[in-house]
Amino acid sequence: MNILLWILQAILALHTVMGAVWKFSHSAEQTMPSLKAIPQPIWLGMSGLEIVVAVCLVLPAIYKPAGVLVSIAALVIVAEMVLFTGLYFAAGATNIGPVIYWLIVAAICGFIAYGRFALSPL
Repeated sequence: MNILLWILQAILALHTVMGAVWKFSHSAEQTMPSLKAIPQPIWLGMSGLEIVVAVCLVLPAIYKPAGVLVSIAALVIVAEMVLFTGLYFAAGATNIGPVIYWLIVAAICGFIAYGRFALSPL
């Protein structure tokens, strides 16, 4: 279980950094019109937060006491994905493709959070 969680954490960290870079180079409205409710300063702040979260996902590999940060970081990503889903539906969008993606990412993050909290803590 520990190996699986480390693999998922590394992949999620890469995914999160790529999302942060994307946010730095694109506004919320350019990314998806339903996310235009997010002001640009908040959008950029989310990028910074995502970089911190990505570091927290892999930091325990070199600094063991930071293990508790993994569950917190994963839950932050869950909250972000749920926020995107809520904004998407609030904008009246009907295509569920992005929602499926966001909920799959949220489920994986939830599994990592639970796994590092209860199944195989660091």
